[in-house]
Order: sequence, then C-alpha cells, then structure tokens
Amino acid sequence: MPQESPQAAFWNRIARRYAESPMRRPEAWEATLARVRAHLAPEARVLELGCGTGSTALRLAPHVAEYIGTDDATGMVGIARERLEAEPVPGLAFVAARPGDGSLPAGPFDAVLAFNLLHLLPDLPAALAEAGTLLKPGGLLITKTPCLSGPWRALWPVLATLRAFGKAPSFRFLSTTRLEAEIVAAGFTIEERGDYPPRPPSRFVVARKPGGETLF
Repeated sequence: MPQESPQAAFWNRIARRYAESPMRRPEAWEATLARVRAHLAPEARVLELGCGTGSTALRLAPHVAEYIGTDDATGMVGIARERLEAEPVPGLAFVAARPGDGSLPAGPFDAVLAFNLLHLLPDLPAALAEAGTLLKPGGLLITKTPCLSGPWRALWPVLATLRAFGKAPSFRFLSTTRLEAEIVAAGFTIEERGDYPPRPPSRFVVARKPGGETLF
C-alpha cells in the first residue's frame, strides 16, 4: 500500500489502546450486527472497509462464504490478524488497503460494508463510487455512520483542539439527510435506515446497487 495517510498515522498510534478499551454502547453494536446478518446470504462474498481491529468481521464472517476486512491503518490490521489467529474463521482475511488508491481487493462482491468510516473519509463521493464498482449488480452497500450535525457542531472547537494535539482524527459533521443524499447520488437505492444508537444518531443504511437479480 502507498505511503501512510494522516488518518492511518492517527489510528496506528492508538491501535493497542483502542483494542483494549471497552466497547461503548454494546447494545447498539449488537442491534447493528443483527440487521447486517439479516441481509447477508451464506454464499455471499463480503468486503468491509475500515475494519479496525476486526471485531465486527469476526462476528459476521461465520455467516458468509468469504469476508475480507480492510483498513488503512496497518496497526489495526495487525491486531485483527492476531485475533483471527487466536480465533480462526474459515473464509476470513484481513488486508491493509483503503478506498481511493487502487489497493482494495478486486470485486465483484455481494456486499460492501463500512461502519464508523464514511465521516472520516476525505472524499466521500469518490469512496461511494468506488464501492459501487466493487459490487455485483444488485449488491448491497451497508453502512453505519455517526451523524453529528445541528447542535452537535458546538463540539467543533473542542475537536479541533484535540486534532491539533493528535488526540482525534479529522472527520466531517454529516447530517443523516446529507449522508443519504450522498449515497443516492452515487447511484444506490436506499432500502433500510435506522439509528443505533438514536442519540447522537449513528445512521444505519442498507442501499442497493441497481441491476441484476435481488440477491438477498
């Protein structure tokens, strides 16, 4: 993969601490996993963008034929591989790769997943377009994205200070409306939406690429 990006540098610095920290709102994560599983067929080939330390991949991979977790941060990928070695799952692999530079595994995939990622990407429209090229006709884009618009923008000065000291990554304050508009503009049709948790909203979206037969 090409030179480390600023975003990857941040996540590499905190990878071990992130992996050891307790999950916030595990009930929202479980709700998300349940909804994702409902859309994945046993024969599916799945690509996850921004897989982090592999927690979600390890839970979802047993339900599909092939699952590739990718992340920009090699430190995160290394921890995911350690977890996979300790808890082997057939058909699961982790790869250091990111949208936008040609490093993602070749498609086509039945589903592309992106959790807690879209608000961190420097070029969201380009990333969504690339996800579309990696999907089979009729394939699914399944995402969950923190949407901190409106009153949550009052956090901007605090977050700007944290970023200046390397304590937070760069991200955008997306609204649920803007997020869904970007997904539709990339050519997808939204089939399901929800907030897990509701406050602040973390928007769960299932969107389908046009063409082909309905897969799931």
